[in-house]
Amino acid sequence: MPAPDTPSAAPARTATVRWFGRLQMQRLLGKSERTMAWLVLDPRSEQQLMLVLPRVQPADAAALERWQQAVRQASRLKHPQLAAVVEMGVQDGWPFVAYDARDDSPLAESSGKSLAGLEAAALLRQALQGMAFAHEAGVAHHDLQPYLMLVGEGGTLRLAGLAVAAEMASLGQASRLLSAMDPGALRAQRAAAERDVLCAGLVLHGLIAGQPALDEPDTGRVVVRMPPAGREIVRLPWSGALPVAEPLRAIVNRATDRQERQRYRNARTLLGALEGWARTEAEAGGGPLALLADRLRHAGALPSSPGASARAARLSLMERERTHELAEVALEDLALSFELLRQVNSARVRGTQVSGSGPVLTVRRAIAMTGMEGVRRAAQALREWPGPLNAAGAAELQRLIERCKRAARTAVILRPAAYDSEVVYLVTVMQNLGRLVVHYHFPEEAQQIHHLMQPASPAAKGEPEEPGMSEEGAAYAVLGTDIEALGAAVARHWGLDDAVLTMIRREPLSTPVRAADTDDAMLRIVASCANEAVDALAQPASRIAPALQRVAQRYGRVLELGARDLQAALQGMPTAPIAATAPAPLDEAGA
Repeated sequence: MPAPDTPSAAPARTATVRWFGRLQMQRLLGKSERTMAWLVLDPRSEQQLMLVLPRVQPADAAALERWQQAVRQASRLKHPQLAAVVEMGVQDGWPFVAYDARDDSPLAESSGKSLAGLEAAALLRQALQGMAFAHEAGVAHHDLQPYLMLVGEGGTLRLAGLAVAAEMASLGQASRLLSAMDPGALRAQRAAAERDVLCAGLVLHGLIAGQPALDEPDTGRVVVRMPPAGREIVRLPWSGALPVAEPLRAIVNRATDRQERQRYRNARTLLGALEGWARTEAEAGGGPLALLADRLRHAGALPSSPGASARAARLSLMERERTHELAEVALEDLALSFELLRQVNSARVRGTQVSGSGPVLTVRRAIAMTGMEGVRRAAQALREWPGPLNAAGAAELQRLIERCKRAARTAVILRPAAYDSEVVYLVTVMQNLGRLVVHYHFPEEAQQIHHLMQPASPAAKGEPEEPGMSEEGAAYAVLGTDIEALGAAVARHWGLDDAVLTMIRREPLSTPVRAADTDDAMLRIVASCANEAVDALAQPASRIAPALQRVAQRYGRVLELGARDLQAALQGMPTAPIAATAPAPLDEAGA
């Protein structure tokens, strides 16, 4: 039997040339515990081929038949990012697959230097596109390695070696040929696909870090050193030849997270995160808004809340009523409130319809400027509830809307005297604008983010819980951008200026709250306090009181409140209408 690294059973035809059957072996491209790849020349066609073989010969005829069946199934797949099989066969007991090498080079040959984030992500996105296509066809790679990724001119990548290690991966399992619908086969397929995704994360780690994870070029060997099989932790180093954007760092570290539950489970989710980050990096394409632009055009920021027809009827009967009474009804529907603000602020930016230099921050001012016709136009622009959401997504969005309204009502009660109640209400709601649009336009991703933020049960009795990710880190890892950045991008798209964008960003949890030296700063603080308090109520019952105490301590000095004041505000309702009759001091368009 030939050595695994030199699978040539034919006698050498010259002293310096090795042969594998009729194929002249030129150089070893790479090897792992499961596969090896050679650059070979076919003398008949004078064509260079990439030859991929398993490192271990099939044990018997049945094993060889299984190998051939798996590779034959893989060879039928046609995708731009999957290298096409030129030939498959068996030479002296060694099964092999040959691919057209073209002038492409294995990705492994570019290792040893850090790639810029966008370049590394572009390469891996192509690999993930081919991998996702294969996984959805029921085919796993089983040994994703950099030397099995062929990169051509212009950075085009093709994935080779699909299913070549399938038989070796199944060693230790039952040797019978499983039906495609067998539960055991389905579980094995899912496990193999998840391992492929983990290996893809390791490849991306190596491209960005400039060296393989754990200094081990074989991704399979790294996998067995990581939890749950091993104890090694793989995270991008903080120091490197090139800076790494925080969203990309979060994506890479999630791909190789020490907690299995936090890792990407399929190629599409990792691909989606990388594509989201790449789009937000392309500022010319709109930054974070690029993720939402098409969806905003087709489905709006939010769908009209349930009961829209009844509200429309009420508004039509109120045509002669005062503006603040009309605004009170419109404020019941966040989508209608947002659409009114969008219309008047967009018009202000375009220099039409609106006088004044500042943004419009109240619904009553928007109604005063556009009249009932503007209200009707805004209502007609909304999608009916629940838009494109299914029942589960609609229920989640409705719960979030109610939480936002509760936080806004709480902020109205907490606000210092002389601050306009409607401005406080809307600023508090708009601090959740990113969360609202994510739940509406990316409901599955919103669930992933929520899952990643949850702590895990202790590994053993007496040990602490495994912490979940921060909301920012989870959003980076799922969407490739920050949720608040999405909200700010939407608000900027509506025509709101930098001062408003600062107000609708919550106070960072990592820094203490400082005294407010401007009205804008006070609005931001009041809204942040109310939102954090409502978030505290979503924790397990045993943690609510301590969490509220922390919020009270954090904001107590600036807002002159204690824990009891905070709890009373959460349980109370504003005694006066939200849309006050007095002009809003911060609504410059109303001045």
